[in-house]
Amino acid sequence: MLCAAILREMSPCKDLILSCREIQDTKLLSLVSSVLLAQGNKKAEVSAVGQRIVEVLGGKLPEGQSARYLLPVLSNVISLSPESLTEEQTNVVSKKMTDWLRYASVQQGVAQPSGGFFSSPRTKQPSPVTEMDGAISTDFFTVLSVAQYYTQDQWLNVQAFSMLRNWLLCYGGKGLKTPDGKSGMSRSVMSMISTTSRSSRQLPPKDRLREKAFEYCQRLIEQSNRRPLRKDDGDLQKACLTEAVTIMDIICKQESSYVHRAASFLKILHSRISGDATYARALLPIAQFFLHHGKMAAVDSDAIYKHLFTDIPAQLFHNPSLAFEFVQFCKDNTQLFTETSSIFRQSFPNLFKFLAWNSPPLISEFVDLLPFLLDTSTAIEIFHLLLDLPCLTAALDIQLRSTALPTSERAASNPAVKPATCLEAFHHPLYKSMFQYLLRTKSTPEDAPERLIPLRQLLGSLASSPRVVQCAETVPVLLELFFRVVAEFADGPLMNQLVVLLLQRSDQLYEIPAFKDDVYRVLSSQLVMLCKLHPALIVELPTEILDFLGTVSNIQNKEAIFTHMVWAVGEYMSVSYDKRCTVEQINRFFEALETVLFEITQLRPLASTPSYAPRAISVLMATLTKLATRSQDLIPRVSMFLSKMRTFVQNPAVTSVYCEEDLEEILIRATELMNLLKMPNVAQFVSTPPVDVASTRFQREVNASLPFALRIVTRLLEPAPGFMPG
Repeated sequence: MLCAAILREMSPCKDLILSCREIQDTKLLSLVSSVLLAQGNKKAEVSAVGQRIVEVLGGKLPEGQSARYLLPVLSNVISLSPESLTEEQTNVVSKKMTDWLRYASVQQGVAQPSGGFFSSPRTKQPSPVTEMDGAISTDFFTVLSVAQYYTQDQWLNVQAFSMLRNWLLCYGGKGLKTPDGKSGMSRSVMSMISTTSRSSRQLPPKDRLREKAFEYCQRLIEQSNRRPLRKDDGDLQKACLTEAVTIMDIICKQESSYVHRAASFLKILHSRISGDATYARALLPIAQFFLHHGKMAAVDSDAIYKHLFTDIPAQLFHNPSLAFEFVQFCKDNTQLFTETSSIFRQSFPNLFKFLAWNSPPLISEFVDLLPFLLDTSTAIEIFHLLLDLPCLTAALDIQLRSTALPTSERAASNPAVKPATCLEAFHHPLYKSMFQYLLRTKSTPEDAPERLIPLRQLLGSLASSPRVVQCAETVPVLLELFFRVVAEFADGPLMNQLVVLLLQRSDQLYEIPAFKDDVYRVLSSQLVMLCKLHPALIVELPTEILDFLGTVSNIQNKEAIFTHMVWAVGEYMSVSYDKRCTVEQINRFFEALETVLFEITQLRPLASTPSYAPRAISVLMATLTKLATRSQDLIPRVSMFLSKMRTFVQNPAVTSVYCEEDLEEILIRATELMNLLKMPNVAQFVSTPPVDVASTRFQREVNASLPFALRIVTRLLEPAPGFMPG
C-alpha cells in the first residue's frame, strides 16, 4: 500500500512500466490499477484497467479473494472514461450489481479469530441484521441495515449502492444491442415485462438492475422512517434517503413505466418530511423528480415547489453547504422552472438570502441565475433588492441573533420607547414591518421600498461587519449584469422608471463608503447606457432630471452620476433625437444648468471656497454650449459666461483649492468652446451630429472626440505666432 501511494504521488512517470494483465490477487490488482489510473488519464491504460477488473469480477474468484477491493477502481474507471467498457462488459457488471444489491446475506458476520493464546475455537451462531431502531430486519439487506460485523457480500452491497447513481447515468439508459444493431426489445415490450408476473430474471441485465435498484431505493425510503438508536445514524439515514430519491429520478427518466409508482411514493414521503428542516436536502431531489415527471404523473407539483422556495431559504440560509446545493439546483433547473412554474421567479427575495449570507462562494452561481429571475415584472424590485443586499445581510444577522434569544427576551418592545439596539428594534412596532418587508419570502411589487430608509440608518451599526462588507463587494458585479440583461427586454417606460429610480436611490444607499463609491461608478456608466438606448427619456423626464441636476451637493457627493447626467442632457436634448424637443425645454435645461455652474464658479472669500471636480465644470460648460447651439438666442449668454472663466481660474481663492493642471484644463476648454461659438453652424455640427449618419465611422469619431474637434476650430480661428496679414 505504501509503495502504491508513493508511485501515485510520483505520477505521471515515463519510466514506470506496470501491467495488471496477469494479476490474480484482487488486493494487489487494486493497488496496481490505482497507480496505472494516476498516469495521466491515458485512455488505453484506463481501458486496460477497466477490462481487467471486469474480467476478474466476471469469473470465479479464488478462495480468500474479495471483489471489495475492485469496486473503487471500477468507479474511477467510470469517472475517467466510461466509454472504455463494452456493452458486454457492462452487462457483466450489471448482473453482479443486481445480485449484490438484492441478495446480500441478512445474517450478521462473525468476528475473525485473532489467533492469540486466549482466542476461543468456538464460534457463535450468526444473528440476523437489524434495522436502525433495533428491530430485527425482515427484508433484504441495505446500506441502512445494522450489524456488529459485516459479511463480504454485505460490504459489496454498500459499495454497489455508492456507485449505483454513476453507473445508471453512464450505462443504465443504453438498450441491449443485437448483432444487427437494433435494440433487442422495444421500450413498450420492456415495460410490459417489468410490470407482469413473469420473473424479472428474464429481463436484460440493465433493466433487471433498474428494477432491483428501484426496489432498493424504496426500501431505503421506508427505512428512513425508523428512529435510529444512535444519533449519528440520523445523518446517514438522511444522506441515503436523498441519494435514493435521486436514483429513482434517474430510473424514471430511463424507464417511464416506473413514474406513477414513484410519484405516489414520493408524494407520501414529501408529506412526511416537509415539516422537518433536517430533511431539507432530501426535498431537492423530490422537487427535481416532479420537475422531470410531474406532467406524466398528472401531479400538481406547485405545493412542493412553494414549500421548497418559501421555507428552506428563510430557515436555512445560514447553512453554507445547503445554500450551495440549493442554488446549484436552481441553476441546473432554471429552464424547467421558467417553463413550468411562476413560483421560481416570485421567490427571488428568498433566494437572495443565500447570497446575502454566503456572498463570496455563491457569486458565480448568482451571475448565472440572475438573468432567469429578471423580466418586466421583477426588474424594478430586483434593482432595489440589489442595492439593499448589504442591508439584507445585516437584517439576517439580527434575525439569527433574535431567534437565539430566550423566549422571555423576545417579548414585544414598548412602542413608546425608542429601541437602543438593532436587536431591540427587530421586535419594535416602529421597525417590525420594515424588517418583515426586507426579509419577505416572495415578490411584493406593490410595496414601496422607500419605507426602508429608517431601517438603513438603524442598521448602520453593522456596516463594518465582515459579512456585510463581503456582501457589499458583490453588488457592483450583479448591478452591471442586471443592466445588461434588462437592456435586452426593457421598453421605453421601464427604462424611464429605472432612470428615475437610479437618481432617487443614489441618495438611499447603505452607509459603507467603498460600497457607495462602487455603486455610483456602476450607476453612472449604466445611466449613459440607458440614455443611449432610449434618448427620448431626456425629454420625457425633465422634472426628475432637473431636480437631480439642480441639487449642487450632488456634484460633490455623486460626481460621476451628476457628470454623466449632464453629458446626457447635452447629447440627447435635441430635436435630432426626439421631435418633441422644443426650444422652451432647451431653455429650461439651459437656465437650470447655468444656475448650477454659476453657483460652483462664483467667487467667494478665501476660507469658504469649495472644491468641485474639474471634470464636472468642463462637462457643464460643454453642455451649455451644446444647448446654446440648438437655441441660438442663448449663444451670447454662454459666451459671456465662458469669458469670465479666466477671472475664475486666476482668483487666489480658487487657486488655493484647485491644482494648476486642473485650472489650466478648465481655461483651455472655456477658450475652445468660445471659439466654437464664433462659428454657429460649425458649432451645431460638432455638438449635434445628425442621427441618420451617427453610425458612420467618421461621425462616431467626432462624437467621441469633441476636445479634438474643438482644438481644430481653435487653430482655424487663432492665427499661428508670427503671422502677419498682408
